[in-house]
Amino acid sequence: MDLNLPPLVDHHCHGVVRTDLDATAFEEFLTESDAPAAPGTTYFDTQLGFAVRRWCPPVLGLAPHCPPEEYLARRRELGGQAATGMLLQSCGIAEFLVDTGLPGDLTTPGALATAAGGKAREIVRLERLAEVTADTTDDGDALLAALDRRITAAARTAAGFKSVAAYRHGLDLAPDPPAPAAVREAAARWLIGRQPGGRLSDPVLLRHLLWSAALTGLPLQLHTGFGDPDLRLHRSDPLLLTEFVRAVRPTGCPLILLHGYPYHRGAAYLASVFPHVYVDVGLALGHTGARAEAVLAEMLELTPFGKLMFSTDAYGLPELYVVGAQLFREALTRLLTAWEGSGAWSAADARRVGAMIAAQNARRVYS
Repeated sequence: MDLNLPPLVDHHCHGVVRTDLDATAFEEFLTESDAPAAPGTTYFDTQLGFAVRRWCPPVLGLAPHCPPEEYLARRRELGGQAATGMLLQSCGIAEFLVDTGLPGDLTTPGALATAAGGKAREIVRLERLAEVTADTTDDGDALLAALDRRITAAARTAAGFKSVAAYRHGLDLAPDPPAPAAVREAAARWLIGRQPGGRLSDPVLLRHLLWSAALTGLPLQLHTGFGDPDLRLHRSDPLLLTEFVRAVRPTGCPLILLHGYPYHRGAAYLASVFPHVYVDVGLALGHTGARAEAVLAEMLELTPFGKLMFSTDAYGLPELYVVGAQLFREALTRLLTAWEGSGAWSAADARRVGAMIAAQNARRVYS
C-alpha cells in the first residue's frame, strides 16, 4: 500500500562535516566505536554500511550496492559540498531540529537547512551550555546565575533542550530537584581545578540542569540506550528514569526518550503510561538496517501512535540522513501494509498513523 507519507520532520539530528573525507574518515561515521575497524574488517560490513550502499549510490548516479571504493570515488569526484547537497535534498526531510552541542567543524542549523532546501531549529544541549558558561567564570554563584540567564534566553528561541546525562553519570540519578545549597556546593567544587572545556559529570549539577530545562516547559530530549564507548550501557536504560518522569510531570514538560535500543520496549512502556513521555526511533533504525522493521514493530507494540517520533540522529555524514529516512519509510510502510492486509487495521488508519509519526507528532510537541 502507498502511505503517501508527508515530508518528514527530523526532530533529532546534528550537523554534517564541511570538509571532504577520505575513506578512513568516512568509515568513522559508520560506527559508534571510537576505534578503527579491526584488521581485515571494515565498518562497511555492518547493517549501517550495507544500508548506505543500498540507498545512497543512486542519489549520486551509481547502482545500488556498488562497492564502497566506487561510491567513495564518485563522492570525491563530485566534491563533498556537491555530494552533501544532492544527498540532503533527496532525503525528503522538510524540517530539522538540530542538536548543536557536538564538537567539530559541522554545519550550523541554518547551513544544514539551506543545503537541504528545508527549515531548521536548534536543540540546546544542556551539558555543553554549562561547560561553555563555566569557561567564563571561576565563581560558583556567578556560574549558576549566568547559566540561569542562558537557559532562560535559549528557551525564547530554541525548539527544546537535550541532556546527555546518560553519558556523564548514568540515568540512575536522584529524581527530585537538588537543594539550592547542594547546587552551590557542587558548582564551586566543579570549578576548582577545572580546565577550560572540562566536562560536566557531577550528578547534582546534572539534576539541576534537567530541572532548570523542565521548568521552561519546552520539550526535553534525553539520551537513552546505546551510543559510543563513553557510555555505560546498563546505566542508560530509560526505565531508570521512572521516578524522574513521575516527579517532573507537574511541570508539563514533554520528555522525549531518544534512541532506546536495546531498551526500546522499556521506553515504549513509559510512553504508554505517562502522558508527557514520547519516544524516538532515531539511531536504532540506521544501525539495525535490514532489521529496522523488527525494531520498529517492537516499539509500536506499546507506544501510543501519537507519541512515536521520527528522527535520523544523523551526524557528520549526509548519507545518514538518507539512510535514516529511507529505512523509516520502508519499515513503516511494510508494517502498516501487512497490518492493513491482515484486516487488523483499516487502510485509512494506516495512512493516518503513518502521517502522524512522520511529521505531525514532532510538529505538535515542538510547536
